[in-house]
Amino acid sequence: MVMARGWLGLLFHAEKAKSQRPTPPRKRHQSREVPDVLTKTEDSRRVSAATLRTFLTDALRACGLPEADAATVAGAMLEADLTGSDAHGVFRLPGYVRQLKRGVMNPKAKITVVERSPATALIDGDHGMGHVVMTAAANFAVEIARASGIGWVGVRRSNHAGAGAIYAAIPLAHGMVGIYGAASSVNHMAPWGGTEPLLGTNPIAVAIPAGDEAPVILDIATSLASNGAIRTHQLEGRPMPEGWVQNRTDGAPITDPGAINHGTYLPMGGYKGSGLSIIIGLLAGPLNGAAFGRDIKDFAAPPSGELNVGQFVIALDVARFVPPDLFKAEVDRHIRDLASSRQLPGVEEIRVPGQGRAARRTEREKDGIPLSATVVAQVDEVAKSLGITPLSARA
Repeated sequence: MVMARGWLGLLFHAEKAKSQRPTPPRKRHQSREVPDVLTKTEDSRRVSAATLRTFLTDALRACGLPEADAATVAGAMLEADLTGSDAHGVFRLPGYVRQLKRGVMNPKAKITVVERSPATALIDGDHGMGHVVMTAAANFAVEIARASGIGWVGVRRSNHAGAGAIYAAIPLAHGMVGIYGAASSVNHMAPWGGTEPLLGTNPIAVAIPAGDEAPVILDIATSLASNGAIRTHQLEGRPMPEGWVQNRTDGAPITDPGAINHGTYLPMGGYKGSGLSIIIGLLAGPLNGAAFGRDIKDFAAPPSGELNVGQFVIALDVARFVPPDLFKAEVDRHIRDLASSRQLPGVEEIRVPGQGRAARRTEREKDGIPLSATVVAQVDEVAKSLGITPLSARA
C-alpha cells in the first residue's frame, strides 16, 4: 500500500509487505558548517530565497519528480542554505541530478510502510530522494508520537537526505523533541586504528523545543570535518588542515584535497567519534534492513547501482513527561545560563547549538543567500542541460 506524502500532517496506511584542541568560537551569526568558499568569497552574489526555491523546483521537476515531491526537496535544500548548512543546499544539485539521471535515485518513488507497531514503523523508500522519504518519515513519527508518546521510524532503500537538522526539527512544530540519524551512502572513515573505509560520516541531529530562545538544534557528522567541508576544499583546490584526512597506508596526514581518494576521513574525538559512528550506523542500517560496513561502497570506488541507505527519525512528545510550557521555560533558562557563563580569555561568546542557525536564517531571509561564483557556474551548467533558465539569469 502506498503512503500519502506531504510536508505536514501526513496520514499513513501501514501494511506488512574533535580529539584536537577546540578553537574559540567565532562571532554569532557566522556559519561554522562549511568553509567560506561556498558563500563568503569576493565573487559571491546574493540570491533571494524565493528565486532559489523556484530554481530548485524547476530543476527537480525537469528530472521527473512530481510537483509535490519537487517542492519538498527544494524546500529542504533551501532550508539548508538559509540556516547555513551550505554544503547541503543548492551546492548539492549537480550531484543529485547525476544520480537521478543514472537511475540511482527514483524520481517517482512509491513510499510504503512495511512494518508498524504502536510506537514504531519501518518505511521502504523505494530508492526515492532522501528529502522526500525522510520528510514523510518525520511526519509519520510525529503522528505515532501523538498516540504513543514516542514515534521511532526506521527507513531503508532511501538516499542522501541533506542536512539532518531539517528532519529532527519537524517535530518541533508539534512541541516534540526530534532525533535523526543516518548510515551514510558511502564509506569515508576507517574504524579507529584501521585503514579500511568501513564507516560513513554517519550524522546525528537533535532538536529540542525552547520558548523565547531559539530551539536547541545540534547537527553533526561523526567525522572531524564533514564531507561537505572536505569537498569544498577539493572544489577550490585549497589545502585542508592536518587532521581531517589520513593516508590509508600509514596514517600520515593528507592536506592535498586532490589526494583524498588515497585516504580516509578521521573521526571527531578519536575513538569516541568512531564508536558513535558505529552505533548510529547499526541503528540506521542493520536494524532497518539497510546497508552498513562492507555493504556500503568505498567513496573512492566508481559509481555503481542502487543504494540502500538507512536512516531513522524519532519524535518524543514532551507532554508525556512535563507540561510543554514549563519545559520550554526551563530550556530557555538553561540556554541563558550557558550563554552568559564566564568565558575564557580571547573567547568572544559562548553559543548554544541552534543560536547561529536562527541568526543566519534571519539574515539570509532579509539579504538573500550568498553563493560563490563557482557554485553559480556549476548549477547554471546543470540548468542548461535540463533546459531551464539558469540561476544567474533569474537573480
